[in-house]
Amino acid sequence: MVSTGGTWEERRARIAQILETVVNDNTTPRNVRKAVKEAMDELFNERYSPSVRAANAIEKIEEVLSDGNIPSFTRTQLWLAISLLESIKAGQY
Repeated sequence: MVSTGGTWEERRARIAQILETVVNDNTTPRNVRKAVKEAMDELFNERYSPSVRAANAIEKIEEVLSDGNIPSFTRTQLWLAISLLESIKAGQY
């Protein structure tokens, strides 16, 4: 079970750790790794509030989530990241 508590920075670090695992996984298709990297970039975009950053990251991940070539472990990791991002998007940080 993943803790959803903590500050914005702690949650962002946890999400970044999950997404970094996906980016560094060579079994994940290149287009998915690229989209996940873009989602990570959105998380660290200081121009927006945490809620907007989370929404932007979710959008990037959801663009590729339906790719049939994603390994099941990677898909599970992406759903976990989305779950954590949803709590930030809802302002629960």
